[in-house]
Amino acid sequence: MKVWAKALLLCALNWAALASSSAKELVLDGQLTQGSLIRATVPSGAKVWFNDQPLAVSEQGHFVFGIGRDAAFKHQLTVEHQGKRQQIPLTFSGRQYDIQRISGVEQKYVEPPKEVTARIARDNRRVREVRQTFSAKTLFLDTPLKPAAGRISGVYGSQRIFNGQPRNPHFGLDIAAPVGAPVLAPWDGKILLAEDLYFSGLTLIVDHGMGVTSTFMHLHRFNVAVGDTVTAGMQIAEVGATGRVTGPHLDWRINWFQERLDPQLLLPEFAPAAPKRIPLN
Repeated sequence: MKVWAKALLLCALNWAALASSSAKELVLDGQLTQGSLIRATVPSGAKVWFNDQPLAVSEQGHFVFGIGRDAAFKHQLTVEHQGKRQQIPLTFSGRQYDIQRISGVEQKYVEPPKEVTARIARDNRRVREVRQTFSAKTLFLDTPLKPAAGRISGVYGSQRIFNGQPRNPHFGLDIAAPVGAPVLAPWDGKILLAEDLYFSGLTLIVDHGMGVTSTFMHLHRFNVAVGDTVTAGMQIAEVGATGRVTGPHLDWRINWFQERLDPQLLLPEFAPAAPKRIPLN
């Protein structure tokens, strides 16, 4: 079966599973592992807490949460429905990440110049602010489309240690492609940011609802502007080599608010075959 056809089939099956939650069950769609986005459904009208943090729940009972690269393994959901509360322990698996130790690197490649420190801080504040956006949309429920064609050249969680100094881990999925190659929206959404940032170059951030955003980095050109509404499969940009990079590629990232998650886990070939169903009292 072709990849796009498989994606459409899985999308339909996952949507049907999430939409058909019975009156007394919790449905979890996603791998219970570090870096995973979990899309879930409870009976309409239920309230949900993740580790005592209240979560937004749609009128249809949909909600979402995720854990980061180095998160603890033990977590808990609390569901309140029809006056009853149930605590549901969740155990996430750990992951092994590719760590590279490199010595003898020139300092200019280890730390950015001091004169750009203020710009970097401003960029970080701006991105953090945008990723705090909340909308009631649930556009993230479908299986996402891969936003560019090409081989995977970098994976989530990998890290380099230059001259004994750890660099920040890589929090995206790198897709090798030539400058000008199309970048497609993985889900429907709304453009929240389209700016040139120091590290990530031309950068787009797209809102998919309930704190879920996609980020696209090192772009050559934008095809959209802030405030535009986009649909899955629509070309939103072109692959580039802007920012701090060694060659052209797309760096695609997924966030749940400030939690940095692994886009690859959402693609059809990595997604679980079926959602996990947990009976509710």
